[in-house]
This record gives sequence, C-alpha cells and structure tokens, in this order.
Amino acid sequence: MTHCIIPESYKPVLDVYETQRAIEFIKQYFQKNLGLALNLKRVSAPLFVASDTGLNDDLNGVERPVSFDVPAVEGHTYQVVHSLAKWKRWALKKYDFYEGKGLYTDMNAIRRDESVLDNLHSVYVDQWDWEKVIAAEDRNLDFLKGTVRRIVEAICITCDELRWEFPQISTRLSREVFFITSQELEDMYPELSPSEREDEITKEHPTVFIMQIGKTLKSGKKHDGRAPDYDDWELNGDIIFRNEVLDRAFEISSMGIRVDSESLMRQLIAAGCEERKELPFHRALLSGRLPLTIGGGIGQSRLCMLLMGCAHIGEVQSGVWDDETLEICKAAGVTLL
Repeated sequence: MTHCIIPESYKPVLDVYETQRAIEFIKQYFQKNLGLALNLKRVSAPLFVASDTGLNDDLNGVERPVSFDVPAVEGHTYQVVHSLAKWKRWALKKYDFYEGKGLYTDMNAIRRDESVLDNLHSVYVDQWDWEKVIAAEDRNLDFLKGTVRRIVEAICITCDELRWEFPQISTRLSREVFFITSQELEDMYPELSPSEREDEITKEHPTVFIMQIGKTLKSGKKHDGRAPDYDDWELNGDIIFRNEVLDRAFEISSMGIRVDSESLMRQLIAAGCEERKELPFHRALLSGRLPLTIGGGIGQSRLCMLLMGCAHIGEVQSGVWDDETLEICKAAGVTLL
C-alpha cells in the first residue's frame, strides 16, 4: 500500500527542464551560502567504508547497510555509508583543519530498510554533510543555537535567490527560529505521536529547532532515534520548516555538537553498545586524538523540494517507487524523475 498523497489542488510550478535547472541553481547557491555562513570548505568523501573501522553510522541500530566484498582487497567487508557523521570528524583530523574552520561534502547513501516510501522518504539519500572544529568552551546551547540560525539564514537567502531567478516560484520561509526540547514538545502534546507534535508546533512556529533528540523522554519513548556515538543527545536537534504545499512539518536537517569522551561513554552505556569503544574511531575519540566538533546533514533533495514547492521528493531525485505511487503521480500530472 502506497503512502503517497498528492494534494488535490497541486500542480507542478516548473516543467521537467526548468526543474533540472532549478535543482542545479539551488545546489550551486546553497553550498556557497552554507560555506560562507559556517566557514566551510568542500572536500571529497567516500561512498563506502570498511565495516570494521566503526566509521559507518548505524542510524537507529536496526537498518542494514548495503555490504559487499572486494576480491582485490582480502580480509575486509565494505558498507555503503548511511551517513558521514563519524567519517567527517576523522577527516578534520586527517586534513589538519583548525578551530573555527570546517568542511562540507556531498553524501550519497542507500537506505534499503527505509520503512516507508512516501512523499518525503526515498531509498536514495543525498545530503550536504558538514563538520566544523570547535573549542571546548563552544560545547554549549548558545553556540548550538547560533549555528542553527546561520544555517536557517543560508537556506532563506537561497530561497530569495531562487525566487529572483524563477519568479513563478512563490515559496517563502520564516527566518525566526523557535527553539524547543523534545521533552517540552511531549509535555505540550502528550497524546500525539512525535510526527504529529511536529505538525502542531509548526502551525504556530513555521521554523523550529527541536532539541535533545535521541534521549528517552518521560513517557519512556524517544522523539526519534539517534546513534549514541556522534551527536551529544543534550546538544543536538532537527531543523524543521512548515511545508505549505503538503501542510505538514518538514525536517530539513539533523545536526548537533558531537560527543566528547565523557558523553560518548555515557551514551554507549545507555544504548547498550559499550563494545564499540574498542573500534578504531571510538578509541581515537576516547583518547582525545580527534577534535571537538559540531556538524550535521542537510538534505539536498529535501531542500530542493521545499524551495521549489514540490509535492513529492521523486520530482527532484531519481529513485525507485512502487507501482501504485507511480500511478497516483501520473494521474495527478506529477513527473517523477
């Protein structure tokens, strides 16, 4: 059964050719704006990593990575990355980045176990992954909020530039960020699911940063899962906009100040993953050989979809869809790439 819903009154603003041109425009201008906002430089990143390095992101701990062997390299199994959350921190050390400077890169992933394929979710994931070296005194809430505001401003500037280039696009975003913890959100709407809470809060505040993702709430549940070995669960969050086309909350970025040695061990214990401390990445972090950082991922197709006012992520990326989704979109005049 498909989870695809095309709003009754929806009609694509751009034709297929103009859509491709707009995608190129957004990607070119946003990465420039992001780099300027956070003092980032572009680097090249891997599509896959060795499974025994501890560098791959395990997401919620249940998603299976796409794994394969390489006959020419014996003794190793490789995995298509789920994200570059850990690799980026390793790269900052390897490339000798200094405090206050960071990197961004193109990340492409295959999420084979995506539980739902719908307007927002695809097996194929593309995002800008970024990471920046910070000082110990920057590991605080004010620094996190300041970084969030810079990212939101870079997104809004790109939106303004897109409307100038494509006047038929009418998307407008709020620059004012409303900050709230996942526990505060649960307290406000205890009877709702996490996604329903996001829908409700963005009706009043169209740009929201929901903080402290990954920790267990008073209800005994989590707002959302987060691996225990990259974000500090006390200093992270999701950037969410109100999507007026779909009339719902729309997550554009997961980010946060990364774990230090103390928070890493605390979260590994809480998640029952203490054995990971013996992996190369974790040993380096626990011994202080990796820099303190802040970082995150910003969905490329998600951002294009939001700024262009598209109803389905397949309008801005080439993915795979079930037959019913294809039929619904065709009947609505929506072209999936």
